[in-house]
Amino acid sequence: MSIKKKLPLLFCLLVFIILVTNNAFHYIRSKNQLISNNNREISMITKEISYHVKNTTKGSLYVEDILGRDLRIASLAIKDQLPPRWEDVSNEQLKQIAKDVGVSHITLLAKTDDDIIGVKSSDPQEINMATKGWGYWYDAYQQLFALKPVTIGKGLTLPNYWSGPIEVASSNPDHVDKWGYYYDGTTNYIINPYFRDSEAIEYEDLFGPKKIIKDYTKQKGILELTVFNPKNFGKKKEFVQLNGNNYMRISARPVWYGQYKKYPNYKKDTTLIQKAMKTGKTQSYKAQLNGKSVMKTFVPDSANGTAFVTGLVYDYGLIENELAHELKVHILLSIIIMIIVLIISFIFSNSITRPIGYIVDRVNEIAKGNFGKKLHLRRKDELGMLAENVNALSMDLHNYVTDLQQSREFIEYQANHDPLTGLLNRRYFQEKLPSIVNRANQNGETLSIIFMDMDRFKEVNDSFGHSKGDEILKMTASRIKDSLANNENHFIIRQGGDEFIILLFNYNLQDTKSAAESIISNLKAPYFLNETEIYMGASCGVSIYPKHTDNIESLIIYADTAMYTAKKMGGNKVVVFSEQLRKANIKRPQLEARLRKAIENELLEVYYQPKMNVKEGTIFGVEALLRWTDDELGVVSPEIFIPIAEETELIQPIWEFVMKTACSQVSIWNRNRPIPLSVGVNFSARQFQEPRKMVTMIEEILANNELRPDCFEIEITESILLNNSREIVQSLRTLKSLGISISIDDFGTGYSSLSYLKDLPIDCLKIDKSFIQNIEEDYENSEIPEAIINLGRSLKLKVIAEGVEKEYQKEFLLSRDCCLMQGYLFSRPLNKSDFEEYLRKQKEAE
Repeated sequence: MSIKKKLPLLFCLLVFIILVTNNAFHYIRSKNQLISNNNREISMITKEISYHVKNTTKGSLYVEDILGRDLRIASLAIKDQLPPRWEDVSNEQLKQIAKDVGVSHITLLAKTDDDIIGVKSSDPQEINMATKGWGYWYDAYQQLFALKPVTIGKGLTLPNYWSGPIEVASSNPDHVDKWGYYYDGTTNYIINPYFRDSEAIEYEDLFGPKKIIKDYTKQKGILELTVFNPKNFGKKKEFVQLNGNNYMRISARPVWYGQYKKYPNYKKDTTLIQKAMKTGKTQSYKAQLNGKSVMKTFVPDSANGTAFVTGLVYDYGLIENELAHELKVHILLSIIIMIIVLIISFIFSNSITRPIGYIVDRVNEIAKGNFGKKLHLRRKDELGMLAENVNALSMDLHNYVTDLQQSREFIEYQANHDPLTGLLNRRYFQEKLPSIVNRANQNGETLSIIFMDMDRFKEVNDSFGHSKGDEILKMTASRIKDSLANNENHFIIRQGGDEFIILLFNYNLQDTKSAAESIISNLKAPYFLNETEIYMGASCGVSIYPKHTDNIESLIIYADTAMYTAKKMGGNKVVVFSEQLRKANIKRPQLEARLRKAIENELLEVYYQPKMNVKEGTIFGVEALLRWTDDELGVVSPEIFIPIAEETELIQPIWEFVMKTACSQVSIWNRNRPIPLSVGVNFSARQFQEPRKMVTMIEEILANNELRPDCFEIEITESILLNNSREIVQSLRTLKSLGISISIDDFGTGYSSLSYLKDLPIDCLKIDKSFIQNIEEDYENSEIPEAIINLGRSLKLKVIAEGVEKEYQKEFLLSRDCCLMQGYLFSRPLNKSDFEEYLRKQKEAE
């Protein structure tokens, strides 16, 4: 896209980002402001409702006491008009007296053998009404009949009198009554006058929160107001069954005031009501209920020790509509601003991009190689300076290309040739080698490598100096060329120092040997340096592709191996590579190089040898062992490559590879095992050179592979403890504190003293396999294993016997109460898949 188009888009994008950020900020601020105003309104409303609830509660208690005293006065008036026996009283008489004294009804309660019942009443439903199941009411009646003050702690108690709280009538749950009970011992009945319905709850209707709730729900946005009973809301309704009626007490009603019908959400509301009461904090949430977007708020409070929650349902759609309107206004303004910015940016862009376009056209011509052309731009700003710089660059490029063309051949020659001898160099050889091999494969040709090294060159170089040595190398290169002058299909490469590689195309073995012998013959001729006659020779090694190997790197190594064999045989010889030669000439540098490559390419493999509890017949752990099979060297014993790795820096990546592989694999196996396996990993002295770093790495590896520390075991040899013992012991104690087990491997072959061993933070001794394998069938040569077993027992350490291969060795160990073993008798070290098969067979055998 051109700058002419990019600039307007860039300006528009910048303005767009600013507008979006501004609109988002205003939207969030407006939303927060609307919600804040709404919360203040909700807080004001709920406070007023709470005030009315509290006021009603206080007023109701006061009115109840007044009504209770009025009912006592009425009881005294009723007593004066009734005979002392209820049998002499008629229901019609009670109706008239109730009318005269201004109460709703009068009931006479009398004792039976096992109850107190209504015997006479102006209310037919009260006659024969049993009271034994009324709880504290029944207790109050018994106390009145006993001429004792009522002590139940509810209602109003006066001399020979008790007034119960306003409650649903059990004889007729359609009514709410306020009762009084009078008994002075002059009658055989309790006088029970009471007020019914409006006469009992008139105060609450006049001064309670019902009216204010009704008024608020008429306001815009207030959808529903409710005063909840948190004790019973959302729970199973508490019904009372008395006198054949089923009803709910006033105090047990889940909703005391208001409605809970239009926007119910029982599960969520119950949770938040309980949370509000528990925390004492207001709770709210938004939801879609009954086709509306609403916000519910629950405010906790209490009156006279009775908790209640005020719930308010607000029409959240009003806030959303207001926000949507404001957002539309901001979007419309943003579109207008964007159009204006786009027009202005196009005008501005055009004024800048026209001269830039001119410069671009000229630069494109320069890029095509038309150097020397100049730009003519009469401007004194940055674009004018740019035009001058482009002109200068064009001239510099013209001069540079001219010089480059003159020096290219020389540079190419220097890059691919040895400056001393003029022969091709190693770089050229390495670059060309892949294409040479491909050509040989396509054409079915052979490649021959002659690796040549001068005999006695070092002595000559040291004796006569490097300058004379360089002259000999030049003469050597010339003689090699002369030896192959009649053959075109070859490359001669100076490998370095006094080493040369001759690559021959499509030579058979006999022709290759003849060419090498011809080179040696020419190099035997004397070298004359300042009238000094010097005799030298050369040793050649030969390898053939693809006869010896199809790996070109290995082919060079094989030729090098054959050349060193020629030197060992006295020099001035041609030796052809063979497999027997390879095995006989594995040199440390080669082994180290192959080991490095094996580590880089992850060609090493971890094997697992089971550790057995022979007494229980179970596998309790494994030892992780390293194995290496090389393409050239075959199977290389750990006894060969581990010492080399320890002397170099290779032991650390090997240790990390074994740790990560073994911990990961054992963690996977342990997922399906009721009793997890432990894994033991051998540590060398190299790991203890940086104890803190080692501890950190172990923790990370165990955590990353989800392997418990108690399933990991460190195996060290006694020789490790001889150096930096204080730091090593401290690091071992740190590891042990993590739950990791520590074993001394090959025990008995080192130099640990008993006093030193006693202070080490170790868990286990592993008897070296040489001691176990020395045990005879008649248990001869068993003294050392038996001593180690006794030593471990006295130090309260576990003892594991390594290298158990014979049945009688196992029996000897069992007879000495050493039941932990490993060795070929149970299993040789196995790779991952073979070990999994071994575990499967063990499980089937169980």
